[in-house]
This record gives sequence, C-alpha cells and structure tokens, in this order.
Amino acid sequence: MTAPAIEAVDVSRTYQLDGVSVPALRGVSLTVAPGDYVALVGPSGSGKSTLMHLLGGLDRPTGGHLAIGGREVDSLSAGELAALRNETIGFVFQAFHLLPRTSAVDNVALPLVYRGVSARQRRERAAAMLGWVGLGHRLDHRPNQLSGGEQQRVAIARALVTDPTVLLADEPTGNLDSVTGAAVLELLERLNAESGVALVMVTHDNEVAARARRRIAMRDGVVVADSATGERHDPPVSGDAGPPDTLVPAPSAESRSASGSGPGHPSGGTGGAAGATGRRAAAGPAGGGPGLSADAGSGS
Repeated sequence: MTAPAIEAVDVSRTYQLDGVSVPALRGVSLTVAPGDYVALVGPSGSGKSTLMHLLGGLDRPTGGHLAIGGREVDSLSAGELAALRNETIGFVFQAFHLLPRTSAVDNVALPLVYRGVSARQRRERAAAMLGWVGLGHRLDHRPNQLSGGEQQRVAIARALVTDPTVLLADEPTGNLDSVTGAAVLELLERLNAESGVALVMVTHDNEVAARARRRIAMRDGVVVADSATGERHDPPVSGDAGPPDTLVPAPSAESRSASGSGPGHPSGGTGGAAGATGRRAAAGPAGGGPGLSADAGSGS
C-alpha cells in the first residue's frame, strides 16, 4: 500500500491576535494520496489557506497530527522542516512572486541554489523545465517582458524544478484571463496525470474546482464536504472567522530559512535536485512532457 503524500489527523490551528485566541482550524482530517488532484474550496475565512500553510510545512498545527512524506511535522526541528519542505513541496502563487530583475531561467533555478547545485547544473535543469512548460524561447526574459500566462508558467517551472511530490497552488488562475487560465490549468492537469505529482489547489472559482477529481469544501475551520468520501458535516456554530484567507508564507524563522520558502523566495520549498530526473523522467523535457505550445497562455 502506497504511503500518503500528506496526512492530517484532527489538525487544529489557533492564532493569538491582540490577546484573543482565534481558531482558524478546528479538527481537520484528510489524506492526500500520491497523484491526487484536489480542489480546496470555501469562503474567505473558512480556513482553507491556513490548511494550505500547514500542508506545505510553512506552519505547524496547534493540535492534532500532521505528516508530510511520512514524517511527523511536530518531531522536526526548524531546519529539518525546511529541508523536508524543500524536498517534498512545490508552491504556485496567484501573484507569481518572480524576482523582477532576474531572468526566467534564473528565477526557475533559484530553489536549486538552496540545494547546493552547481551553477551550470542549475541553469541546465531550469532551462529544461522552461522548455517543458513551453518557454524554451524565453530563458533570458525578465518578468516584465513576459505576459501574465508566461509568468505563471515560469512560476510553475520554478515549483517543479526540484521534483516535488506535492504541488500546492493558491488561486493559480486568479490573475489571468479565462483563456490563459484554462491553458495554465491544462498544464497543471497534464503534469498531474503524466508525472504523478499530487496537485492541491485553493480556488474560489466553481468552474475551476469542478475540474478536480476530488473537491474538499471548508467552512468555519472544518471540512464540511469531501467528494472522496461522500461525507458532509455541519460546521461548528461560531462567529470566529480566523485570519485573512490568503496563502502567503508565514513570517516565521522557518519560512525564511535556507530552503528559500519565505516571502522573498516563495518557491524554494520545492524538492531537491537529486530527484530531478525521477518521477518525470518519462514525461520530462526530452519526451515532450505536459508543456504548452509557444503561443498558449500568452495572454495577460
């Protein structure tokens, strides 16, 4: 039996805001299997982005048990958690978070810096990943020379350059027009289908959520429905809405660690270079992979 990519059991998260305890998660249990394709939906304040922080190792739960790649988060030091995040998780953000004065290839290569990969190998791997997402002709272009769709594909290549087992995407089409957004979703879906990386996506868009094989709905810090089980639950009665519901790396020492997963390097939590030719070997750049044509997704 294949071990879960991520497993949460009765996970809770409480924040202290101005001396008041605000429960953002109230006992969430879920399992993300390898190759899963999950849409996480719910209104603002439902806790879905808090949950994404925890699933990505950017924060720790207040209670319950959380295992990423079979390792209990609570048992890890800050450095160990950063390393696990770097080896296991890829992040794609609505706002792209590309370094503005840095070329596409160097943006993609950035997570490999924190793995100690040589400059030549970093560039080779980054160039291959950009080719895989249909941007082999844009290696030396800076973000302001790219369309919105191209910038998001650079961000996806950066998230994947170190071969994660789980890709967490926060509103990946939120800043894109409908045609470009559909092209980006197609890329993510082909990646999920061909490489086996699990895709967990936060979205407010019901049409986007409907494309996922599994949909998890949240409200008031709990899971109220999960299409994988067919179960529905009533949320607890409470006026607490929790913190703002956006996936922004938590301002902690861990999220600014050498893994590069902090606000300055949001994609650095992706996996290591050692496995770069592992799960996607058959579908990687040499084999075509889940790329887009040079014109696809070029809208802003």
